Amino acid sequence: MKKILGITALLVVVCIVTALASDSFLSGYNLENLVRRTALFGIISIGVAFVIVTGGIDLSIGSVVCLVGCGLPWLMTVRHWPMPLALATVAAVSLAIGLAHGLLVTKLRLQPFVVTLCGLLLYRGLARGFTNDQTVGFGAGFKGLRLLSNGEVPIPFVHGFSIPAPWITLVIVAVVAAVLLNRTLFGRYLLALGRNENAARYSGIDTDRMVILAYMASSGLAGLGGLLFVLDVNSAQPVDFGNFYELYAIAAAVLGGCSLRGGEGSIVGVIVGTALMQVLRNAMTLVTTHNNIEFAIIGAVILCGVVADELVKRYSARRRAARELGEG
Repeated sequence: MKKILGITALLVVVCIVTALASDSFLSGYNLENLVRRTALFGIISIGVAFVIVTGGIDLSIGSVVCLVGCGLPWLMTVRHWPMPLALATVAAVSLAIGLAHGLLVTKLRLQPFVVTLCGLLLYRGLARGFTNDQTVGFGAGFKGLRLLSNGEVPIPFVHGFSIPAPWITLVIVAVVAAVLLNRTLFGRYLLALGRNENAARYSGIDTDRMVILAYMASSGLAGLGGLLFVLDVNSAQPVDFGNFYELYAIAAAVLGGCSLRGGEGSIVGVIVGTALMQVLRNAMTLVTTHNNIEFAIIGAVILCGVVADELVKRYSARRRAARELGEG
């Protein structure tokens, strides 16, 4: 809870400073775009949070976003598949990717870093292959489907205000994820696995199954994110669509309280962390002319999160040792 309050306070400070530095920050267009982007990145950040809670990592998120974002319009406009079949196919592919990652990590005992790094290269390469490295999109068609990402939902009893449609999806995903993580055996087992895998296994938890489900959740939500991202912009270029999105997702999860050691995480924190990342990105665009330092900021954020996590762990260990010594 303290981490969430701290990151929320930092988000408020950054918003105030950016608003004072740029009149455009509080404009309707900028706020709407900021809220929409937060929702889109929040979905993929929640997915990677499940993997981080187990003590793993998923570097393939951006490439899964690219594979789905290019694959869906390619199937529907180039191959002329029916919409339901195309949607079912990209959903199945997303889940199959997570299943493959989980099996490689649990059954062959490969390092998650290596498995998902190979996925990062493989899935973007596939997207560039079947599209022949050409831009794919929906053109003027499928306007109803595109409302899932660029539509707005009116707020009941509040005239003139609406919520970007991706926020409805984010809220649904966040509620389901929070219930799974905090109110079910699945969540308890997942947290126990992240804290101590051997202890979890000896206590009767099917740790392999938990890891596989975590990777399926990550790639499945990355696929959902890829769907919404491409519906938002209406087209995708496989060479750069979804580039580095895994960094935004990991940074948001770490900022939101997910320990890279595993065993700790908060869905609300992940959403607040995502909002902070997007506000920082927006501030660099509005306030400075140095957009090229964006990835330096992301790297610094992840490093600060890891350092803070290590310091908190050491402080907690010292307090626990002092308490045990006092009781003895």
